[in-house]
Amino acid sequence: MTDQDRSPPSRGPVRQTALLSASFTRDNFGALRHVIAAQAAAAGLSGDRLEDFVLAVNELIINAVRHGGGRGSVLIRPRGHVALTCEIRDYGGPSQLPRIPDNPPTGVGGRGLWLARRVTDALTLQSTNRGLTATVTMAL
Repeated sequence: MTDQDRSPPSRGPVRQTALLSASFTRDNFGALRHVIAAQAAAAGLSGDRLEDFVLAVNELIINAVRHGGGRGSVLIRPRGHVALTCEIRDYGGPSQLPRIPDNPPTGVGGRGLWLARRVTDALTLQSTNRGLTATVTMAL
């Protein structure tokens, strides 16, 4: 008998439960940072990887508040046992995808997207009629 013979039958793709699903506004997003850190740590991130994930998510939430209508939502999910993703959505309506600079911006502000891309394993942006969604991924 091989290991494959002993494995349980496949039941299709595994649906990952959200670790955190929350709304935020310009008045309450600061407190959300601690909740995000706790959920990311519980999922397996630690040390610099945990700090970088929380920093990136916080920068993207700040962007949503400043540029996306002052409110949004955050959704953190595991990707199996290998990665953690976080979607930050704003509700600022349709917009063009912002350009993520290759080098750090030299002016005041404008570093949020650059920083989020730099400290995580992946950053994707998607624009819809409702607003912008930024998704960061960090391997566990």
